[in-house]
Amino acid sequence: MAAVAGHRRFLPRGATAVWLYAALAGVLVAALVAGVLVVTDGRASADQPPVDLGAAEHTAVLAAGTVISTNMTLITGDVDVSPGTAVTGFPPGVVEGDVHAGDAEAAQVMADATAAYDDISARGPAVTVPAELGGTRRTPGVYDSADGTFRIDGTLVIDAGGNPDAVFVFRAATLTTARVSNVTLTGGAQADNVFWQATEGAVLGTYSTFRGTVLARGSIKVAEGAVVDGRTLLLDNTVTIEGTTEADNVGDGANEINAVVPPPTRVMLPFDPGTTTQLTSSPNPSQAKFPVTFTARVRPRSGTLAPAGRVLFKDDGVVIGTGMQTGADTPATFTTSALSVGEHHITAVYLGGLTAQAEAWVRFAPSTSNEVVQVVNAR
Repeated sequence: MAAVAGHRRFLPRGATAVWLYAALAGVLVAALVAGVLVVTDGRASADQPPVDLGAAEHTAVLAAGTVISTNMTLITGDVDVSPGTAVTGFPPGVVEGDVHAGDAEAAQVMADATAAYDDISARGPAVTVPAELGGTRRTPGVYDSADGTFRIDGTLVIDAGGNPDAVFVFRAATLTTARVSNVTLTGGAQADNVFWQATEGAVLGTYSTFRGTVLARGSIKVAEGAVVDGRTLLLDNTVTIEGTTEADNVGDGANEINAVVPPPTRVMLPFDPGTTTQLTSSPNPSQAKFPVTFTARVRPRSGTLAPAGRVLFKDDGVVIGTGMQTGADTPATFTTSALSVGEHHITAVYLGGLTAQAEAWVRFAPSTSNEVVQVVNAR
């Protein structure tokens, strides 16, 4: 089935991420003003290997039976149904991708999503944590719910601790997010590396902001106005996406006021523009107890907008300092006189971050630099 395209007042695909992060930036500012309490937790478990989604990597919405969209929705990525064939609500909903219903492509997506579901089911060791994730900070690893459910009421912070490849797995019977709840990524965490398994179903609440890939059985519901930076992959039954509605105009004639059109409910494949990080040092070699400066310059893989954000400097994988890049002409730097005599294998990790573009924001993806072998000689 061909992609469904075209709907008035929607942003083009390239602008989708810009609008999204403008909204997310507002959420973050509001959270800071409100003084959100975040409980910090230790590392969940050993580092996890990547989860292979196979053909499902490019799928934003998957169901075994039916995908139902109502009112204004925007799906950035493919929509697949297998073995069922029912996809309804497009238009007025919009799919920026391909729609496959009951064909060979959809069957392969379902097979690969099922394999990923089975993969994360078998992972361990896992840490059992309370059901309420709102107000907590979670580090890489596998988490199981203490009572079989996971809830997010407030803000959940997912912290990769400076490792952009860190994997997070949350497993429960059900997953529910509250109205205007938020999942925030920090420390280089990426939505592509966050996975939510719900064996009986998931409900993503009204105007909530959610990140990661949901792999579920039962059913999935995305409520009105929600933003999903990830995927909703259902191995059974029906995925329902409740879109927003456009209010009627107010008044008449010269006094008529056009109502503000709310943004659509969105399910979007993670789209953080890629970056590269180049690391240099001066002087090299250096002398013990004398300063050496490391400079990390972060560039976009495409375009001219310079990424901004925090950079970690690591010596053999251990963080020794931080810096901030604020623009193309202001790279991140770190100066130290504390390096011992010998060779030091230095890398820099850009953690990703929001960069202003006109009246919106772009969130750039993390990247790790080349390695610099810093030689420190005795005085």
